[in-house]
Amino acid sequence: MAQPIVLIPACTKHIGAHPYHVAQMKYIDAVVRGSACVPLILPALGEELDWETVLQCADGVMLTGSPSNVHPDFFGQSVLDPSLPLDPARDATTLPLIRMAIQRGIPLLAVCRGTQEVNVALGGTLHQAVHEVEGFMDHREDKTASLDIQYAPAHNIKIMPNGRIAHILHGVSEMMVNSVHGQGIDQLAPGLQIEALAEDGLIEAYSVANAPGFTLAMQWHPEWKITENPLSMKLFDAFGAACREFKLKK
Repeated sequence: MAQPIVLIPACTKHIGAHPYHVAQMKYIDAVVRGSACVPLILPALGEELDWETVLQCADGVMLTGSPSNVHPDFFGQSVLDPSLPLDPARDATTLPLIRMAIQRGIPLLAVCRGTQEVNVALGGTLHQAVHEVEGFMDHREDKTASLDIQYAPAHNIKIMPNGRIAHILHGVSEMMVNSVHGQGIDQLAPGLQIEALAEDGLIEAYSVANAPGFTLAMQWHPEWKITENPLSMKLFDAFGAACREFKLKK
Protein backbone atom coordinates (compact mmCIF):
# COMPACT_ATOMS: atom_id res chain seq x y z
CA MET A 1 0.00 0.00 0.00
CA ALA A 2 1.18 3.52 -0.76
CA GLN A 3 2.18 5.43 2.35
CA PRO A 4 -0.36 7.86 3.84
CA ILE A 5 -0.04 11.56 3.09
CA VAL A 6 0.26 13.86 6.11
CA LEU A 7 -0.44 17.54 5.52
CA ILE A 8 1.87 19.92 7.39
CA PRO A 9 0.61 23.53 7.20
CA ALA A 10 3.46 25.94 6.56
CA CYS A 11 4.41 29.08 8.42
CA THR A 12 5.17 32.26 6.50
CA LYS A 13 8.51 34.00 6.84
CA HIS A 14 10.55 36.65 5.08
CA ILE A 15 14.02 35.39 4.16
CA GLY A 16 15.96 38.29 2.78
CA ALA A 17 13.66 40.37 0.60
CA HIS A 18 11.25 37.56 -0.25
CA PRO A 19 8.35 35.88 1.61
CA TYR A 20 8.37 32.09 1.90
CA HIS A 21 6.13 29.24 3.03
CA VAL A 22 8.33 27.22 5.41
CA ALA A 23 8.29 24.16 7.65
CA GLN A 24 11.11 23.08 9.96
CA MET A 25 12.87 19.89 8.94
CA LYS A 26 12.54 18.24 12.38
CA TYR A 27 8.76 17.96 11.92
CA ILE A 28 9.17 16.57 8.41
CA ASP A 29 11.72 14.05 9.67
CA ALA A 30 9.44 12.97 12.54
CA VAL A 31 6.58 12.19 10.15
CA VAL A 32 8.93 10.18 7.92
CA ARG A 33 10.91 8.34 10.61
CA GLY A 34 8.36 8.12 13.39
CA SER A 35 5.09 7.71 11.46
CA ALA A 36 6.31 6.15 8.17
CA CYS A 37 4.14 8.60 6.25
CA VAL A 38 4.74 11.02 3.37
CA PRO A 39 4.78 14.65 4.57
CA LEU A 40 3.23 17.23 2.25
CA ILE A 41 3.78 20.89 3.13
CA LEU A 42 0.55 22.89 2.75
CA PRO A 43 1.04 26.55 1.82
CA ALA A 44 -0.55 28.99 4.25
CA LEU A 45 -3.06 30.34 1.73
CA GLY A 46 -6.10 30.51 4.00
CA GLU A 47 -9.38 31.01 2.17
CA GLU A 48 -7.60 30.86 -1.20
CA LEU A 49 -7.21 27.10 -0.71
CA ASP A 50 -9.63 24.69 -2.35
CA TRP A 51 -10.41 22.84 0.85
CA GLU A 52 -12.14 19.92 -0.85
CA THR A 53 -9.03 19.20 -2.89
CA VAL A 54 -6.83 19.55 0.17
CA LEU A 55 -8.92 17.26 2.36
CA GLN A 56 -9.37 14.59 -0.29
CA CYS A 57 -5.62 13.99 -0.42
CA ALA A 58 -5.09 14.07 3.36
CA ASP A 59 -4.66 10.87 5.38
CA GLY A 60 -3.43 12.87 8.37
CA VAL A 61 -2.64 16.40 9.54
CA MET A 62 0.30 17.48 11.67
CA LEU A 63 0.36 20.96 13.21
CA THR A 64 3.88 22.10 14.07
CA GLY A 65 5.45 24.48 16.51
CA SER A 66 6.52 27.91 15.33
CA PRO A 67 8.22 31.10 16.54
CA SER A 68 4.87 32.84 15.94
CA ASN A 69 1.81 32.86 18.19
CA VAL A 70 -1.89 32.48 17.44
CA HIS A 71 -3.40 35.96 17.15
CA PRO A 72 -5.26 36.71 20.40
CA ASP A 73 -8.20 38.16 18.45
CA PHE A 74 -9.28 34.56 17.99
CA PHE A 75 -9.74 34.06 21.73
CA GLY A 76 -11.08 37.48 22.66
CA GLN A 77 -7.90 39.19 23.86
CA SER A 78 -5.65 41.99 22.67
CA VAL A 79 -1.96 41.52 21.93
CA LEU A 80 -0.02 41.45 25.21
CA ASP A 81 3.51 41.76 23.77
CA PRO A 82 3.73 43.42 20.32
CA SER A 83 7.37 42.34 19.98
CA LEU A 84 6.37 38.67 19.62
CA PRO A 85 5.77 37.41 16.07
CA LEU A 86 2.34 36.62 14.64
CA ASP A 87 1.42 34.74 11.44
CA PRO A 88 -2.08 35.66 10.22
CA ALA A 89 -1.70 33.52 7.09
CA ARG A 90 -1.02 30.43 9.16
CA ASP A 91 -3.97 31.22 11.47
CA ALA A 92 -6.23 31.58 8.44
CA THR A 93 -5.11 28.15 7.23
CA THR A 94 -4.85 26.03 10.36
CA LEU A 95 -7.94 27.13 12.29
CA PRO A 96 -10.47 26.08 9.61
CA LEU A 97 -8.36 23.02 8.71
CA ILE A 98 -8.51 21.79 12.31
CA ARG A 99 -12.30 21.90 12.43
CA MET A 100 -12.71 20.21 9.04
CA ALA A 101 -10.13 17.50 9.76
CA ILE A 102 -11.72 16.58 13.09
CA GLN A 103 -15.21 16.51 11.57
CA ARG A 104 -14.07 14.15 8.82
CA GLY A 105 -12.14 11.88 11.18
CA ILE A 106 -8.76 12.70 9.63
CA PRO A 107 -6.03 11.83 12.17
CA LEU A 108 -4.60 14.95 13.78
CA LEU A 109 -1.33 15.37 15.67
CA ALA A 110 -0.44 18.79 17.11
CA VAL A 111 2.76 20.10 18.71
CA CYS A 112 3.38 23.34 20.64
CA ARG A 113 1.77 26.14 18.55
CA GLY A 114 -0.35 23.44 16.96
CA THR A 115 -1.65 22.47 20.40
CA GLN A 116 -2.59 26.07 21.06
CA GLU A 117 -4.23 26.32 17.61
CA VAL A 118 -6.50 23.32 18.17
CA ASN A 119 -7.68 24.68 21.51
CA VAL A 120 -8.43 28.10 20.02
CA ALA A 121 -10.08 26.63 16.89
CA LEU A 122 -12.52 24.71 19.11
CA GLY A 123 -13.34 27.62 21.42
CA GLY A 124 -10.64 27.61 24.10
CA THR A 125 -8.31 30.38 25.31
CA LEU A 126 -4.59 30.82 25.94
CA HIS A 127 -2.27 32.37 28.47
CA GLN A 128 -0.17 34.75 26.35
CA ALA A 129 2.63 34.74 28.93
CA VAL A 130 2.53 31.68 31.17
CA HIS A 131 5.51 32.95 33.19
CA GLU A 132 3.50 36.01 34.25
CA VAL A 133 0.59 33.97 35.63
CA GLU A 134 0.77 33.31 39.36
CA GLY A 135 1.39 29.67 40.19
CA PHE A 136 3.03 28.72 36.90
CA MET A 137 6.74 28.30 36.27
CA ASP A 138 8.62 29.76 33.32
CA HIS A 139 8.20 27.29 30.45
CA ARG A 140 10.42 29.23 28.04
CA GLU A 141 13.80 28.06 26.79
CA ASP A 142 17.08 29.97 27.09
CA LYS A 143 17.40 31.35 23.58
CA THR A 144 21.09 32.06 24.10
CA ALA A 145 21.84 28.38 24.73
CA SER A 146 22.57 25.72 22.14
CA LEU A 147 19.62 23.83 20.65
CA ASP A 148 20.62 20.70 22.55
CA ILE A 149 20.23 22.63 25.80
CA GLN A 150 17.05 24.41 24.71
CA TYR A 151 15.38 21.09 23.87
CA ALA A 152 16.80 19.11 26.79
CA PRO A 153 14.33 17.57 29.28
CA ALA A 154 13.10 20.42 31.48
CA HIS A 155 10.32 19.13 33.73
CA ASN A 156 8.17 16.15 34.54
CA ILE A 157 4.60 15.62 33.35
CA LYS A 158 1.90 13.43 34.84
CA ILE A 159 0.00 11.33 32.31
CA MET A 160 -3.68 10.87 32.98
CA PRO A 161 -4.69 7.22 33.52
CA ASN A 162 -6.87 5.55 30.87
CA GLY A 163 -6.20 8.30 28.31
CA ARG A 164 -4.85 8.05 24.78
CA ILE A 165 -1.24 8.71 25.77
CA ALA A 166 -1.42 6.21 28.64
CA HIS A 167 -2.73 3.62 26.18
CA ILE A 168 -0.05 4.36 23.58
CA LEU A 169 2.74 4.27 26.16
CA HIS A 170 1.32 1.15 27.83
CA GLY A 171 0.71 2.58 31.27
CA VAL A 172 3.60 5.03 31.62
CA SER A 173 2.39 7.47 34.28
CA GLU A 174 5.13 10.12 34.20
CA MET A 175 7.80 11.31 31.79
CA MET A 176 10.32 14.11 31.39
CA VAL A 177 9.71 16.55 28.53
CA ASN A 178 11.36 19.61 27.05
CA SER A 179 9.79 23.04 27.45
CA VAL A 180 10.09 25.60 24.65
CA HIS A 181 7.03 27.84 24.85
CA GLY A 182 5.85 31.13 26.32
CA GLN A 183 2.13 30.67 25.74
CA GLY A 184 -0.03 27.84 27.08
CA ILE A 185 -3.55 26.54 27.51
CA ASP A 186 -5.81 28.62 29.75
CA GLN A 187 -9.44 27.57 29.30
CA LEU A 188 -9.68 24.19 27.60
CA ALA A 189 -12.19 24.12 24.73
CA PRO A 190 -15.42 22.14 25.19
CA GLY A 191 -15.01 18.46 24.33
CA LEU A 192 -11.27 18.31 24.96
CA GLN A 193 -9.87 15.74 27.40
CA ILE A 194 -6.70 16.36 29.40
CA GLU A 195 -4.00 13.79 28.66
CA ALA A 196 -1.09 15.20 30.67
CA LEU A 197 -0.29 17.96 33.18
CA ALA A 198 2.97 19.70 34.08
CA GLU A 199 4.12 19.84 37.69
CA ASP A 200 2.62 23.34 38.02
CA GLY A 201 -0.75 22.21 36.65
CA LEU A 202 -0.38 23.60 33.13
CA ILE A 203 -2.07 21.42 30.52
CA GLU A 204 0.66 19.67 28.54
CA ALA A 205 -1.46 17.38 26.35
CA TYR A 206 -5.07 16.72 25.43
CA SER A 207 -7.23 14.81 22.96
CA VAL A 208 -10.66 15.48 21.45
CA ALA A 209 -12.91 13.20 23.48
CA ASN A 210 -15.59 12.35 20.93
CA ALA A 211 -13.69 12.87 17.69
CA PRO A 212 -14.37 10.21 15.04
CA GLY A 213 -10.63 9.89 14.39
CA PHE A 214 -7.27 9.96 16.16
CA THR A 215 -6.44 13.28 17.85
CA LEU A 216 -3.54 14.16 20.11
CA ALA A 217 -2.07 17.55 21.00
CA MET A 218 1.17 18.00 22.98
CA GLN A 219 2.69 21.22 24.27
CA TRP A 220 6.24 19.81 24.35
CA HIS A 221 8.34 18.84 21.33
CA PRO A 222 8.37 15.06 20.83
CA GLU A 223 9.74 15.52 17.32
CA TRP A 224 13.13 16.68 18.65
CA LYS A 225 15.72 13.97 17.89
CA ILE A 226 12.81 11.55 17.70
CA THR A 227 14.82 8.43 16.91
CA GLU A 228 16.70 8.86 20.21
CA ASN A 229 13.49 8.92 22.26
CA PRO A 230 11.53 5.63 22.39
CA LEU A 231 8.44 7.25 23.93
CA SER A 232 8.29 9.89 21.20
CA MET A 233 8.67 7.17 18.59
CA LYS A 234 5.65 5.37 20.07
CA LEU A 235 3.53 8.52 19.90
CA PHE A 236 4.39 9.17 16.26
CA ASP A 237 4.00 5.48 15.42
CA ALA A 238 0.46 5.56 16.83
CA PHE A 239 -0.30 8.58 14.66
CA GLY A 240 1.10 6.80 11.60
CA ALA A 241 -0.99 3.71 12.32
CA ALA A 242 -4.10 5.89 12.52
CA CYS A 243 -3.21 7.50 9.19
CA ARG A 244 -2.81 4.08 7.54
CA GLU A 245 -6.15 2.96 8.94
CA PHE A 246 -7.84 6.11 7.68
CA LYS A 247 -6.29 5.65 4.22
CA LEU A 248 -7.58 2.08 4.02
CA LYS A 249 -11.11 3.18 4.84
CA LYS A 250 -11.18 5.98 2.24
